[in-house]
Amino acid sequence: MNILFFLTPKSEVAFIYDDESLRQALEKMENRKFTAVPVLNRRGGYVGSITEGDMLWGIKNQYNLSLKNAEHIRVSSIPRRMDYRPVRVDATMEDLIDKALNQNFVPVVDDQENFIGIIRRRDIIRYCYNKLMSHELELHSERRTDNGEWKVIAVNTREEKEPDAETEEKSAACRLEA
Repeated sequence: MNILFFLTPKSEVAFIYDDESLRQALEKMENRKFTAVPVLNRRGGYVGSITEGDMLWGIKNQYNLSLKNAEHIRVSSIPRRMDYRPVRVDATMEDLIDKALNQNFVPVVDDQENFIGIIRRRDIIRYCYNKLMSHELELHSERRTDNGEWKVIAVNTREEKEPDAETEEKSAACRLEA
């Protein structure tokens, strides 16, 4: 599957330029209620990501806590604990999922390392969940028996099968989630 199916384009993503002030970055993150955002250079290249924690530790360890002073501090001068690793536009789903396991979003860059957008972990999870549910529906169906109990039957065969314990458990879990 092409990962661009999940892409939130740069035009819809909150990001910070590395030459913006700490105050600007704090205000953008506060207004959008984000805890981490991509950092770009003015050419559109992905520099990394910055979190609330990065900014708080930077303020605590390097600068006076005055918001007025934060106007003169560039985002690029704040040490970052960890950058969200980007994927290229031609990345595989396996690469995307590997990065999304440890990141709230995955930045996407083109072949020249220019930032083009993000893929949110929740969009990947939602897609996988929907695929799983549609696959489950293809394989199993439920119907009420004469005594009022639910029975799982195989849809893809003409004969009804008695479900094993694992199938019954998964079926019950799916009903509870729905």
